[in-house]
Amino acid sequence: MSVRLQICMQEENFTVSVPEYCHGKRLDQALAALCPQHSRARLQAWIKNGFVSVDGALLKQKDSVRGGQRIVVQAPLESRNPDWVEQAIPVDILHEDEDLILVNKAAGLVTHPGAGNPDRTLVNALLFHCPELARLPRAGIVQRLDKDTSGIMVVAKSLRAHTRLTRDLQRRTIIREYRALAHGCLLSGGAINAAIGRHPTRRTRMAVTASGRPAVTHYRIIRRYPVCTWLSLRLETGRTHQIRVHLHDLGHPVVGDPVYHGGYKLPRAVSPALREKFQTFPRQALHATRLTLRHPADDEQCSWRAPLPADMEDLLAALRLEFGP
Repeated sequence: MSVRLQICMQEENFTVSVPEYCHGKRLDQALAALCPQHSRARLQAWIKNGFVSVDGALLKQKDSVRGGQRIVVQAPLESRNPDWVEQAIPVDILHEDEDLILVNKAAGLVTHPGAGNPDRTLVNALLFHCPELARLPRAGIVQRLDKDTSGIMVVAKSLRAHTRLTRDLQRRTIIREYRALAHGCLLSGGAINAAIGRHPTRRTRMAVTASGRPAVTHYRIIRRYPVCTWLSLRLETGRTHQIRVHLHDLGHPVVGDPVYHGGYKLPRAVSPALREKFQTFPRQALHATRLTLRHPADDEQCSWRAPLPADMEDLLAALRLEFGP
């Protein structure tokens, strides 16, 4: 059963005085210095839309301010889409405090509502668990995992945390580690530095393309098997389908990937039992295993892990049974 939340419009109202060290700065620069809990883009939008006044006057973001002036902000808070609903969907919470929720997302669970998935998503589950997330942009989601990728995700519970985590993602200071089984036998670890953009003809897919956005994936070998390689990967950037596209471009697609498999076939020498395991594996064998970040409350570096799900453990057990521990 789902319950539609009734969201009332809420505002961010506050007043700050311009200190002498901000004298002569642009309005947007001064406000960014005085209000670090808000992103500069959000502050600039408030100024542009007339939600910010300086001594009662509406200024442009490039206008200078003087020490002692009074800046008043009366701006509507962003909130999630009013069509999103809270739903009692089980979700594995690894950690929760006043600012953060760390979730171990199950494979098959879509991150947020969209075309073809209007509900029954992680966002719907989080809104049921923590209704105040409705006040935050995208219900606190600052990163996403593909539907059939399992593993750890961070969700902001406060505007301060959302702004900080979004900035840290952009600055590449949040460490995101993954585990994956890739077809074939890789010889060594390395880094894949290849821009990713929309596929030129298949618009639902991504591809390595010169016109894409910069993308870097670091990987190292944990264990080689005759038919596949068990990998640890770390994202430097966060493009859509990045690991899957990069490994496909490397010639070693993720086992079970329904989109970027590249027609990869197992060698004939594989036993029928292991062949069946590979052929029936229901998704890409990719799991977000660890997340390391600076906590927005006290800047302390924290790290959390999400254990491997049963389907990937079972596949690894089959490989060990066939080729030894």
